[in-house]
Amino acid sequence: MRSHEIDYEIKGESIQIVEVELDPRETVVAEAGAMLFMEDGIVFETKMGDGSEPDQGFFGKLVSAGTRALTGESLFMTHFTNQGASKKKVAFSAPYPGTVIPIDLQQSPNQELIVQKDGFLCAALGTKVSITLNKRFGSGLIGGEGFILQKLQGDGMAFVHAGGTVIEKQLNNETLRIDTGCVVAFESTLDFDIQSAGGLKSMVFGGEGMFLATMKGTGKVWLQSMPIRKLIQAIAPYGKNATKEASSILGNFLE
Repeated sequence: MRSHEIDYEIKGESIQIVEVELDPRETVVAEAGAMLFMEDGIVFETKMGDGSEPDQGFFGKLVSAGTRALTGESLFMTHFTNQGASKKKVAFSAPYPGTVIPIDLQQSPNQELIVQKDGFLCAALGTKVSITLNKRFGSGLIGGEGFILQKLQGDGMAFVHAGGTVIEKQLNNETLRIDTGCVVAFESTLDFDIQSAGGLKSMVFGGEGMFLATMKGTGKVWLQSMPIRKLIQAIAPYGKNATKEASSILGNFLE
């Protein structure tokens, strides 16, 4: 199934959204709860599956939905279709601050992209969203990158969400070592692994963690400066202090 040819615009800077313009009868699929607004004429329907295989039976859709559940995502996806007679817009936002990355899957090798399990935001109808297993089981156990990743396949536009600033790196038979958790997406031509950060002293006192993600080969990789894990770690101490200060202030007021 060929993907629908959708037009789009990325809006915002530090907290971005993607605004998709749909021609009549065009459809975009998105993660449940990602919709920010939609204009009159667009209707949405929650379905089990991404719609890339319209002839797929109920059992096949059930298996597909079950595999999505392994990544921690919803069993269902939402399909937004323009039922009007003119162009209409629908916008999507991610669950936490960051950047939206537009990727033309037709330009990717094998027309596919590997994405971290919570990175997919939305895509043109016809894009297949499935899972892929990290070839090295240890990467998922000790690296923080996850053993189960998402695979996007198709010939249309897909949109991936990342935390903070995004860096796109093109590797040409090279090796890149990356802080674990900072890999957002990469082309399937790259080899992904987790390796130790160095000697015992560096691993314990270096502040970079015990392991680093490693990308080898030729292809593109997208990195995020502030994965959600780091964001939570950064604000957690302030949240506790804020709670204590508020309790203290309230206590003094009551006295």
